[in-house]
Amino acid sequence: MTNKPVKIKRMNKALYEAELRRLQTDLVSMQQWVKESGARVVVIFEGRDAAGKGSAIKRVTEYLNPRSARIVALPIPTERERGQWYFQRYVEHLPTTGEIVLMDRSWYNRAGVERVMGYCTPDEYRRFLHQAPLFERMLVEDGILLVKYWFSVSDREQEARFRSRQKDPMRRWKLSETDLLSITKWVDYSKAKDEMFVHTDISEAPWWVIESDDKRVARLNMISHLLSIVPYEHREPPAVKIPHRPGGSDYERPPRELNRPVLDHAAEVAVAAGQPKPAGQPKLPKPPKDSEDSEDSKVLTP
Repeated sequence: MTNKPVKIKRMNKALYEAELRRLQTDLVSMQQWVKESGARVVVIFEGRDAAGKGSAIKRVTEYLNPRSARIVALPIPTERERGQWYFQRYVEHLPTTGEIVLMDRSWYNRAGVERVMGYCTPDEYRRFLHQAPLFERMLVEDGILLVKYWFSVSDREQEARFRSRQKDPMRRWKLSETDLLSITKWVDYSKAKDEMFVHTDISEAPWWVIESDDKRVARLNMISHLLSIVPYEHREPPAVKIPHRPGGSDYERPPRELNRPVLDHAAEVAVAAGQPKPAGQPKLPKPPKDSEDSEDSKVLTP
Protein backbone atom coordinates (compact mmCIF):
# COMPACT_ATOMS: atom_id res chain seq x y z
CA MET A 1 0.00 0.00 0.00
CA THR A 2 1.55 3.33 -1.08
CA ASN A 3 1.26 6.60 0.78
CA LYS A 4 -0.06 8.98 -1.85
CA PRO A 5 0.05 12.70 -1.00
CA VAL A 6 -3.31 13.93 0.23
CA LYS A 7 -4.49 16.85 -1.89
CA ILE A 8 -5.26 19.79 0.38
CA LYS A 9 -8.15 22.05 -0.43
CA ARG A 10 -6.49 25.45 -0.43
CA MET A 11 -8.08 28.69 0.65
CA ASN A 12 -9.69 30.60 -2.19
CA LYS A 13 -6.91 32.59 -3.88
CA ALA A 14 -8.90 35.79 -4.49
CA LEU A 15 -10.14 35.84 -0.89
CA TYR A 16 -6.61 35.16 0.37
CA GLU A 17 -5.04 37.93 -1.71
CA ALA A 18 -7.64 40.50 -0.64
CA GLU A 19 -7.16 39.74 3.06
CA LEU A 20 -3.38 39.59 2.69
CA ARG A 21 -3.42 43.05 1.15
CA ARG A 22 -5.46 44.39 4.06
CA LEU A 23 -3.13 42.84 6.62
CA GLN A 24 -0.04 44.11 4.82
CA THR A 25 -1.51 47.62 4.96
CA ASP A 26 -1.76 47.22 8.73
CA LEU A 27 1.84 45.95 8.85
CA VAL A 28 2.99 49.20 7.24
CA SER A 29 1.09 51.11 9.92
CA MET A 30 2.62 48.90 12.60
CA GLN A 31 6.13 49.59 11.34
CA GLN A 32 5.46 53.32 11.40
CA TRP A 33 4.42 53.00 15.05
CA VAL A 34 7.53 50.93 15.86
CA LYS A 35 9.70 53.63 14.29
CA GLU A 36 7.97 56.52 16.07
CA SER A 37 7.71 54.83 19.46
CA GLY A 38 11.25 53.42 19.44
CA ALA A 39 9.98 49.89 20.04
CA ARG A 40 12.21 46.87 19.42
CA VAL A 41 10.57 43.79 17.93
CA VAL A 42 12.06 40.34 17.32
CA VAL A 43 9.99 37.71 15.51
CA ILE A 44 11.39 34.17 15.42
CA PHE A 45 10.29 31.76 12.69
CA GLU A 46 10.99 28.11 13.47
CA GLY A 47 9.58 24.82 12.26
CA ARG A 48 10.35 21.82 10.13
CA ASP A 49 12.02 22.14 6.74
CA ALA A 50 9.56 23.25 4.01
CA ALA A 51 7.01 24.35 6.62
CA GLY A 52 6.55 27.74 4.94
CA LYS A 53 8.66 29.98 7.17
CA GLY A 54 10.47 31.75 4.34
CA SER A 55 7.37 32.48 2.29
CA ALA A 56 5.61 33.87 5.38
CA ILE A 57 8.55 36.19 6.06
CA LYS A 58 8.42 37.42 2.46
CA ARG A 59 4.75 38.39 2.83
CA VAL A 60 5.44 40.18 6.10
CA THR A 61 8.29 42.27 4.67
CA GLU A 62 6.93 42.78 1.14
CA TYR A 63 5.88 46.40 1.72
CA LEU A 64 7.93 47.26 4.80
CA ASN A 65 10.86 49.66 4.75
CA PRO A 66 13.97 47.42 4.68
CA ARG A 67 15.96 50.08 6.52
CA SER A 68 14.13 49.27 9.75
CA ALA A 69 12.74 45.78 9.07
CA ARG A 70 15.56 43.27 8.71
CA ILE A 71 15.60 39.56 7.92
CA VAL A 72 18.27 37.57 9.74
CA ALA A 73 19.13 34.17 8.25
CA LEU A 74 22.56 33.18 9.50
CA PRO A 75 24.77 30.58 7.79
CA ILE A 76 26.56 27.84 9.69
CA PRO A 77 28.86 29.30 12.36
CA THR A 78 32.47 30.03 11.53
CA GLU A 79 35.35 28.50 13.44
CA ARG A 80 35.64 31.69 15.48
CA GLU A 81 31.91 31.73 16.26
CA ARG A 82 32.07 28.13 17.44
CA GLY A 83 34.44 29.29 20.17
CA GLN A 84 32.06 32.01 21.37
CA TRP A 85 29.23 31.85 23.87
CA TYR A 86 26.46 30.21 21.85
CA PHE A 87 24.10 33.20 21.90
CA GLN A 88 26.84 35.72 21.11
CA ARG A 89 26.50 35.81 17.33
CA TYR A 90 22.75 36.34 17.61
CA VAL A 91 23.08 39.28 20.01
CA GLU A 92 24.71 41.51 17.38
CA HIS A 93 21.64 41.08 15.15
CA LEU A 94 19.12 42.20 17.76
CA PRO A 95 17.19 45.38 16.93
CA THR A 96 17.91 48.89 18.08
CA THR A 97 15.12 51.38 18.77
CA GLY A 98 12.55 51.59 16.00
CA GLU A 99 13.55 48.30 14.34
CA ILE A 100 11.87 44.98 13.54
CA VAL A 101 14.04 41.88 13.14
CA LEU A 102 12.61 38.71 11.63
CA MET A 103 14.74 35.62 12.24
CA ASP A 104 14.51 32.85 9.66
CA ARG A 105 15.67 30.25 12.18
CA SER A 106 17.44 31.41 15.29
CA TRP A 107 19.29 30.22 18.38
CA TYR A 108 16.82 27.34 18.40
CA ASN A 109 19.02 25.60 15.82
CA ARG A 110 20.73 24.06 18.82
CA ALA A 111 17.53 22.45 20.07
CA GLY A 112 16.58 21.22 16.59
CA VAL A 113 18.99 20.36 13.81
CA GLU A 114 22.11 20.46 16.00
CA ARG A 115 20.52 18.13 18.54
CA VAL A 116 19.13 15.67 15.98
CA MET A 117 22.16 15.64 13.65
CA GLY A 118 24.71 15.49 16.45
CA TYR A 119 26.28 18.86 15.67
CA CYS A 120 26.45 19.72 19.38
CA THR A 121 27.42 17.70 22.42
CA PRO A 122 24.89 16.54 25.03
CA ASP A 123 26.37 19.03 27.49
CA GLU A 124 25.98 21.91 25.01
CA TYR A 125 22.39 20.87 24.39
CA ARG A 126 21.50 20.70 28.10
CA ARG A 127 23.22 24.05 28.69
CA PHE A 128 21.13 25.59 25.90
CA LEU A 129 17.84 24.36 27.38
CA HIS A 130 18.88 25.94 30.69
CA GLN A 131 20.17 29.24 29.26
CA ALA A 132 17.58 29.96 26.51
CA PRO A 133 14.77 30.90 28.93
CA LEU A 134 17.19 33.05 30.95
CA PHE A 135 18.45 34.76 27.81
CA GLU A 136 14.95 35.44 26.53
CA ARG A 137 13.75 36.76 29.87
CA MET A 138 16.65 39.25 29.82
CA LEU A 139 15.61 40.41 26.34
CA VAL A 140 12.01 40.89 27.41
CA GLU A 141 13.04 42.56 30.66
CA ASP A 142 15.10 45.04 28.63
CA GLY A 143 12.00 45.99 26.64
CA ILE A 144 12.30 43.83 23.52
CA LEU A 145 9.04 42.38 22.26
CA LEU A 146 9.95 38.76 21.48
CA VAL A 147 7.47 36.70 19.43
CA LYS A 148 8.16 33.02 18.63
CA TYR A 149 6.32 31.10 15.89
CA TRP A 150 6.51 27.38 15.22
CA PHE A 151 5.31 26.40 11.73
CA SER A 152 3.85 22.89 11.86
CA VAL A 153 3.56 20.81 8.69
CA SER A 154 2.45 17.21 8.22
CA ASP A 155 4.88 14.55 7.02
CA ARG A 156 2.99 14.02 3.76
CA GLU A 157 2.80 17.71 2.95
CA GLN A 158 6.49 18.17 3.73
CA GLU A 159 7.44 15.34 1.36
CA ALA A 160 5.16 16.77 -1.34
CA ARG A 161 6.92 20.14 -1.04
CA PHE A 162 10.33 18.47 -1.21
CA ARG A 163 9.32 16.73 -4.43
CA SER A 164 8.00 20.00 -5.85
CA ARG A 165 11.34 21.65 -5.13
CA GLN A 166 13.17 18.73 -6.71
CA LYS A 167 11.40 19.41 -10.01
CA ASP A 168 11.89 23.19 -9.89
CA PRO A 169 15.40 24.34 -10.91
CA MET A 170 14.83 27.73 -9.24
CA ARG A 171 14.04 26.16 -5.86
CA ARG A 172 16.21 23.06 -5.95
CA TRP A 173 18.92 24.89 -4.01
CA LYS A 174 16.59 24.71 -0.98
CA LEU A 175 17.08 20.94 -0.79
CA SER A 176 20.20 20.40 1.29
CA GLU A 177 21.36 17.01 2.52
CA THR A 178 20.21 17.97 6.01
CA ASP A 179 16.74 18.86 4.68
CA LEU A 180 16.36 15.47 3.02
CA LEU A 181 17.48 13.64 6.14
CA SER A 182 14.58 15.27 7.98
CA ILE A 183 12.32 12.73 6.21
CA THR A 184 14.12 9.76 7.73
CA LYS A 185 14.52 11.51 11.10
CA TRP A 186 10.91 12.70 11.40
CA VAL A 187 10.39 11.09 14.82
CA ASP A 188 13.74 12.40 16.13
CA TYR A 189 12.76 15.94 15.14
CA SER A 190 9.37 15.46 16.78
CA LYS A 191 11.00 14.42 20.05
CA ALA A 192 13.45 17.34 19.89
CA LYS A 193 10.65 19.85 19.27
CA ASP A 194 8.52 18.47 22.11
CA GLU A 195 11.41 18.62 24.57
CA MET A 196 12.32 22.12 23.42
CA PHE A 197 8.77 23.31 24.09
CA VAL A 198 8.83 21.87 27.60
CA HIS A 199 11.86 23.99 28.51
CA THR A 200 11.37 27.16 26.44
CA ASP A 201 7.60 27.76 26.26
CA ILE A 202 7.78 30.47 28.94
CA SER A 203 5.14 33.01 29.85
CA GLU A 204 7.43 35.95 28.96
CA ALA A 205 7.99 34.54 25.44
CA PRO A 206 5.60 31.69 24.64
CA TRP A 207 5.58 29.57 21.51
CA TRP A 208 2.74 30.21 19.06
CA VAL A 209 1.96 27.33 16.68
CA ILE A 210 0.98 27.95 13.04
CA GLU A 211 -0.61 25.03 11.18
CA SER A 212 0.90 25.38 7.72
CA ASP A 213 -0.30 22.58 5.45
CA ASP A 214 -2.17 25.36 3.64
CA LYS A 215 0.40 28.14 3.22
CA ARG A 216 -2.24 30.77 2.48
CA VAL A 217 -4.04 30.07 5.73
CA ALA A 218 -0.74 29.96 7.63
CA ARG A 219 0.37 33.37 6.34
CA LEU A 220 -2.93 35.07 7.16
CA ASN A 221 -3.09 33.53 10.62
CA MET A 222 0.51 34.42 11.42
CA ILE A 223 0.30 38.05 10.25
CA SER A 224 -3.05 38.59 11.94
CA HIS A 225 -1.68 37.24 15.21
CA LEU A 226 1.47 39.38 14.99
CA LEU A 227 -0.66 42.48 14.49
CA SER A 228 -2.75 41.53 17.52
CA ILE A 229 0.25 40.97 19.79
CA VAL A 230 2.21 44.12 18.93
CA PRO A 231 0.55 46.97 20.89
CA TYR A 232 0.77 49.41 18.00
CA GLU A 233 -1.44 52.39 17.33
CA HIS A 234 -2.67 53.04 13.82
CA ARG A 235 -0.46 55.42 11.90
CA GLU A 236 -1.17 56.95 8.52
CA PRO A 237 1.87 57.33 6.26
CA PRO A 238 3.22 60.89 6.35
CA ALA A 239 1.60 63.20 3.80
CA VAL A 240 3.82 63.80 0.80
CA LYS A 241 3.55 66.80 -1.50
CA ILE A 242 5.00 66.26 -4.95
CA PRO A 243 6.64 69.48 -6.19
CA HIS A 244 6.03 70.98 -9.61
CA ARG A 245 8.68 70.18 -12.14
CA PRO A 246 10.63 73.34 -13.01
CA GLY A 247 10.54 74.73 -16.51
CA GLY A 248 13.24 74.36 -19.11
CA SER A 249 16.76 75.68 -18.70
CA ASP A 250 19.71 76.52 -20.91
CA TYR A 251 21.26 73.12 -20.23
CA GLU A 252 21.51 70.98 -23.37
CA ARG A 253 21.86 67.26 -22.75
CA PRO A 254 24.25 65.10 -24.81
CA PRO A 255 22.75 63.39 -27.89
CA ARG A 256 20.91 60.16 -26.98
CA GLU A 257 22.82 58.44 -29.80
CA LEU A 258 25.82 58.36 -27.46
CA ASN A 259 23.98 56.05 -25.06
CA ARG A 260 24.50 52.31 -25.14
CA PRO A 261 21.02 50.82 -24.62
CA VAL A 262 20.71 47.18 -23.61
CA LEU A 263 19.16 44.73 -26.05
CA ASP A 264 15.35 44.96 -26.00
CA HIS A 265 14.90 41.34 -24.99
CA ALA A 266 11.29 41.91 -23.94
CA ALA A 267 10.41 42.98 -27.49
CA GLU A 268 12.05 39.86 -28.93
CA VAL A 269 10.10 37.62 -26.57
CA ALA A 270 6.82 39.34 -27.45
CA VAL A 271 7.42 39.15 -31.20
CA ALA A 272 8.44 35.48 -30.98
CA ALA A 273 5.17 34.78 -29.15
CA GLY A 274 3.14 36.62 -31.78
CA GLN A 275 2.30 39.45 -29.37
CA PRO A 276 2.47 43.22 -30.03
CA LYS A 277 5.83 44.75 -29.28
CA PRO A 278 5.68 46.32 -25.80
CA ALA A 279 6.50 49.93 -25.18
CA GLY A 280 10.08 49.28 -24.14
CA GLN A 281 13.18 51.18 -24.91
CA PRO A 282 13.13 53.50 -27.94
CA LYS A 283 15.15 52.26 -30.85
CA LEU A 284 18.26 54.37 -31.02
CA PRO A 285 20.94 54.54 -33.71
CA LYS A 286 24.01 52.48 -32.91
CA PRO A 287 26.70 54.54 -31.20
CA PRO A 288 29.64 55.43 -33.41
CA LYS A 289 32.59 53.09 -33.44
CA ASP A 290 35.54 54.14 -31.38
CA SER A 291 37.86 56.29 -33.42
CA GLU A 292 39.88 59.42 -33.02
CA ASP A 293 37.05 61.45 -34.56
CA SER A 294 34.12 59.88 -32.65
CA GLU A 295 32.13 61.70 -30.02
CA ASP A 296 33.03 58.91 -27.56
CA SER A 297 36.69 59.59 -28.11
CA LYS A 298 36.16 63.27 -27.54
CA VAL A 299 34.41 62.54 -24.24
CA LEU A 300 36.65 59.75 -22.96
CA THR A 301 40.05 60.81 -24.23
CA PRO A 302 41.88 63.01 -21.71
